Amino acid sequence: MRDGLFFNAFALPALCLVLSASPTVAQELPSEDDYYPITRFEVPEGVVLEASSFQLMPDGKVAVASRRGEIWMISEPFAKEVDASHFSRFAHGLHEVLSLAEKDGWLYVVQRCDVSRIRDTNGDGKADEFEVVSDNWEISGDYHEYAFGSKFDPEGNIWVTLCLTGSFSSQVPFRGWCVRVNKDGTMVPTTSGIRSPGGMGSDAQGNIFYTDNQGPWNGTSGLKILKPGRFVGHPGGFSWYDLEVTKAAMGPKPQEPESGSRFMAEADKIPKYDPPVVLFPYKKMGQSASGIACDTTEGKFGPFAGQMFVGDQTFSTVMRVFIETVNGRMQGVCFPFREGFGSGTLGVEMTPQGAMFVGGTNRGWGSRGNKDFAVERVDWTGKVPFEIHEMRARPNGFLLTFTEPVDKEAAANTDSYKIETYTYLYQSSYGSPEVDQTLPTIMAAEVAEDGLSVSLKIDGLQRGHVHELHALGVRSQSGTPLLHEAAYYTLNEIPTAE
Repeated sequence: MRDGLFFNAFALPALCLVLSASPTVAQELPSEDDYYPITRFEVPEGVVLEASSFQLMPDGKVAVASRRGEIWMISEPFAKEVDASHFSRFAHGLHEVLSLAEKDGWLYVVQRCDVSRIRDTNGDGKADEFEVVSDNWEISGDYHEYAFGSKFDPEGNIWVTLCLTGSFSSQVPFRGWCVRVNKDGTMVPTTSGIRSPGGMGSDAQGNIFYTDNQGPWNGTSGLKILKPGRFVGHPGGFSWYDLEVTKAAMGPKPQEPESGSRFMAEADKIPKYDPPVVLFPYKKMGQSASGIACDTTEGKFGPFAGQMFVGDQTFSTVMRVFIETVNGRMQGVCFPFREGFGSGTLGVEMTPQGAMFVGGTNRGWGSRGNKDFAVERVDWTGKVPFEIHEMRARPNGFLLTFTEPVDKEAAANTDSYKIETYTYLYQSSYGSPEVDQTLPTIMAAEVAEDGLSVSLKIDGLQRGHVHELHALGVRSQSGTPLLHEAAYYTLNEIPTAE
């Protein structure tokens, strides 16, 4: 899952050169920095702030939690430069806080052992009131028993994903489960099948998602949706279906998946099983998926309103994700978005101002970002990058939309695209290689009159496969190549109609 460093393929577009009008003069192509620069915050000297999560507070400060059990407040978090003087410690002595949420003057923290809430009652900038909201799950003391939480859902619940014991088994309730903590503190078992979560978040419609990482029953990392009463893949926590509280909330235990099968083959056999919505191909898009944020800023962060952004700790990146529903099942595509963060990406937070806060840590896990920790912010410059905006499944191929019109001749040339497919073993042993590889044929590329979309007619779509598309030959009307030419679509279902 988090086992080393690899060559950074995301950097390739930024290193390419394009010829100008003079054949002897080369110009550097635009890079990610031209559109989404990173502001690196200066943390107070001697402070180790392994930033795991963020929360914008009513007074305009941003709270940032640390894996080391501290919470800091950042004043003027949207300033051009943020130095050590902007940081003040709000709380300490907590147990590996990995998620934050705010409501009614309280800052809610999801830590390893519970959901608690804290606040400052005397106005001195330090938390002085601490209350446990819910501690109705157990910990065995194993190092791997992380707990990640969501923001509040419309009913006032916080959803919590509880990592398995030792990343393989469930030794105490409710390891390997998602639970909901209601506003009265009641804990409700909600979804089974969790393995090793790396972050949680919601889409623009309020659906709750989490990232799970490669390992047993997870051939590669993925983005999964959480629904009450459902199962998301790892049967290690099935024994807790026998508890009375679980029987009331979840009903009967699902049948065991067959090791060595495929995700969609088991989804066809197990009615309660929800396969991954988006798979992140291992060593291509990352190795350890982490925090989730959704762009609900209506254009303040650029042209990707309504889409989701997902971190990867090993690659120190943030990916972009577009999701659609086909035949009643969610599925979608991931694209590279931003590389170059200072440490291993963990917390990702989008604020209404159109700023993305990114936290990092590499303690215990290797990361391309070589800093021990990082607190950073990504802003949009106002320039629109030339990108594949969406990739939608069609009965006979895919519909690509773009952020600006394409050069019609280049986009209509089928040689401008390459596609392959593969899937992963759904098995009890650790991870999986790519299997069942195929090479579909792109029969036609039909460009819309406005140049903003291309319909790819493809012979050989594969249900249950990742469809890896490269559009190296596509150019904008001004001759610029795509900032990121790769897309990875998880085709759980093939549409039956347009």
